Amino acid sequence: MKIHEYQAKEIFKRYGIPVQAGEVANSPEEGKNIAEKIGKPVMVKAQVLVGGRGKAGGIKYAKNPDEAYQYAKEILGMEIKGIKVKKVLVTEAADISSEAYIGVIVDRKTKKPVVIVSQAGGIDIEEVAKTTPEKIFKLEVDPLLGLQSFQARDLGSKIYSDFKIAAKAADVIKKLYFAFTENDCSLAEINPFITTPKGEVWALDAKINLDDSGLARHPEIESMRDKDAEDPSEMKAREGGLSFVKLNGNIGCIVNGAGLAMATMDLVKHFGEEPANFLDIGGSSSPEKVLNAMKIILKEPNVKAILFNIFGGITRCDDVANGIVQAVKQLKPPVPIAVRLTGTNEDKAKKILEKVNLTATSSMVDVVKKAIELSKG
Repeated sequence: MKIHEYQAKEIFKRYGIPVQAGEVANSPEEGKNIAEKIGKPVMVKAQVLVGGRGKAGGIKYAKNPDEAYQYAKEILGMEIKGIKVKKVLVTEAADISSEAYIGVIVDRKTKKPVVIVSQAGGIDIEEVAKTTPEKIFKLEVDPLLGLQSFQARDLGSKIYSDFKIAAKAADVIKKLYFAFTENDCSLAEINPFITTPKGEVWALDAKINLDDSGLARHPEIESMRDKDAEDPSEMKAREGGLSFVKLNGNIGCIVNGAGLAMATMDLVKHFGEEPANFLDIGGSSSPEKVLNAMKIILKEPNVKAILFNIFGGITRCDDVANGIVQAVKQLKPPVPIAVRLTGTNEDKAKKILEKVNLTATSSMVDVVKKAIELSKG
């Protein structure tokens, strides 16, 4: 789950991370009123769940309330990477001396949180890693011990030579780590983390992504979900108990198990095509889940063939087959279907599929090749 900058800053405030005064506006008039209340130059910032706002013209410096009104009017309603801007954050502008990057992520390989800092703030950290990797410093944190004060001080000294500023940065690094771990985040990021000529430090921007699996422990964060900003297909899938991520290919994949789904997508790419999605129907899949999965896939206009790859364990092949039959009869899919069923009740499932003139293979390689062939037919 992703949340907006203004929401991430609300979480930062709870942990004592310095963020500047600001409020959200849904209209140009509200933007002007907030700027008047702040009484200083402000930044008007589009609130969308994608990057590249500045390059798209979604972040503007306003010297006075009238400019804040005008910029809010320009930004509200504009589209950034296909997402319409419905609200802006009007926040106090800062006098910047330097910009740095501070972030915490999960390293899936080591299964540990990793704190990342860099002197090169204000730009994509991926670009920094590509062009000047020597400017990035990483620290793997023992999840049992947590981030120690001496480790935070060392990281602060990597990005600031001034002892006082380094100490302030270390304090923010520790607080960001606590916010990350205590809220089950997959990412917590300040970019840029700035200093001012007066020696102040501020989290000028804020980004937090949360692990959906941990949201049950954080209902106050779950309530921050902006359904209007989410992909409708992904939202529909989540409501139906499915894991779905939209991609750009033309082979629609319906698979049980995240690992098998990833392997299926890899195999599609291996044979020269691109998957249209990641879709995991999970274990103990009912026919209704399969029907819902088909509904989601068929809404994507780029899908040229649907590939079922089912390895029956807890998931019964006959349940999936019944779901496919229901989907074919109800939805009358305009694209061909390739099916692999192997495992629990495999033979029974293959007989069920005969009702809609479908045959299933037991080979993963064969079903991927068949789906690609059908997509071109």
